Amino acid sequence: MTTVFIGGSRAVSRLNEVIRGQLDDLIQKNCRIFIGDANGADRAVQQHFADRGYGNVVVYCMDHCRNNVGNWEVRPIFHQGSKRDFSYFAEKDLAMAREARCGVMFWDGKSKGTLNNIHNLLHEQKAVLVYLSPEKAFHKLTNESDLNDLLSRCDPEQVDRAQRRLQQSEASLHRRQMSLP
Repeated sequence: MTTVFIGGSRAVSRLNEVIRGQLDDLIQKNCRIFIGDANGADRAVQQHFADRGYGNVVVYCMDHCRNNVGNWEVRPIFHQGSKRDFSYFAEKDLAMAREARCGVMFWDGKSKGTLNNIHNLLHEQKAVLVYLSPEKAFHKLTNESDLNDLLSRCDPEQVDRAQRRLQQSEASLHRRQMSLP
């Protein structure tokens, strides 16, 4: 059974016909869906699966689930530390990227979290289908070259801002890990 990590930007909270069609295709293929519990894309996708009565969904969350619309199986991820920052929530996303066979991301061209998920999937050598919301189109990525092509279609200032914020978050995480006993 194919496992699919689905995620996306909080700004992508409405699913158009193209997105719903892709999700329905995953239902028809009986894919096992891994999804987070955030508002925005996660919640909208959860609602779509719940509306379809689809049960092959696992919700990944930290501590407690913020959203589990379909009352599906929960996979809690435990975090070293007390700060509820980017790295806190990125841990569950990394777990989904590692455990899934492939990914589907809904990206607004700005969100550092969704860009991080795309990087994680590609780093794990897994294909990712990215719906770029400004274009209202899907792009299949299998390597960094594909990602660079996608990024060239986005607003360079927004991409640069997201990448800088990702680098800052990674540096902060590294400093915290170095200071743990």
